[in-house]
Amino acid sequence: MASKSTVILGTGHYAPARILTNDELAKTVETSDEWIRTRSGIRERRIAAPDESTSDMAVAAAKAALADAGLTAADIDLLIVATVTPDLPLPAAACIIQHKLGIPTHAACFDLNAACSGFIYSLDTASAMIGSGRYRHALVIGADKLSAIVDWKERTTCVLFGDGAGAVVLAASDDPNRGIIGARLGAYGDSVDLLKIPKGGSDNPATPDSIAAGDHFMKMKGKEVFKLAVRAMDETARDILEQHHLRADQISLVIPHQANLRIIEAVSAYLELPMDRFVVNVDRFGNTSAASVPIALDEARKAGRIKSGDLLLLVAFGAGLTYGSALIRW
Repeated sequence: MASKSTVILGTGHYAPARILTNDELAKTVETSDEWIRTRSGIRERRIAAPDESTSDMAVAAAKAALADAGLTAADIDLLIVATVTPDLPLPAAACIIQHKLGIPTHAACFDLNAACSGFIYSLDTASAMIGSGRYRHALVIGADKLSAIVDWKERTTCVLFGDGAGAVVLAASDDPNRGIIGARLGAYGDSVDLLKIPKGGSDNPATPDSIAAGDHFMKMKGKEVFKLAVRAMDETARDILEQHHLRADQISLVIPHQANLRIIEAVSAYLELPMDRFVVNVDRFGNTSAASVPIALDEARKAGRIKSGDLLLLVAFGAGLTYGSALIRW
């Protein structure tokens, strides 16, 4: 029996209505449009409404992906949600999203926390589970409301992040010439202190003092993260190409995590690929964590930048520090 491949049947994304520009941020923290743009390439980001949750954004992206795939929630038997900002610490956001969408109760539903690499981790996980033959249709969502965990008084972090969600629908295919070719995942666990939320977990539960000190907000050592991010994205991209005996110039389109334009440009230089082969929307969305790659994927599709037979390279890094890459033949 010929082995099956896992293909993407549909894509979708959602971005909150509110646009927060650099000039608006400059009214509340000591920064400027020029300072932010020259260091990150970001001009604006989307911010969820106070009553708009991660699951709300995820549901909107999922509905778009299901419609694109020509399926309904009743067809889904596997739901994986990549997020670091679930609606509640317990239960998983996936269970809340399952209920909101009307996905059957026999479906497997769980969250995956790999920060900004979460979508690629989830994509590989779902592909393997579909490949087992026990699941037919998977819904993979990357969704984060980072505005809820950002200290809006700390300019080194608050200028970088935004909110949003992206989703894909996966299924098995008999066509060996299309689908997810493979993935390369990893983590630098010795670098957890570079990007973290210090308090609020089981090791350091939140207290009135920790909340007053802002220790339940994200903390980042920007220069160190930048260096390791460039290294991780370059190495994981090279590794997966070598693993599948491909050259960088065979890649039709690179869809990178949208953390910082300077990081994307560095990866472009290392791979010796022109920037016109990279999808870049960080200027409009900022860093949306796990939503970053699927939003960029959906935008590229809708813009006609992805054609049948194209070879796509997805690459990301995130807190942990996690990293990952995936190759897809469209």
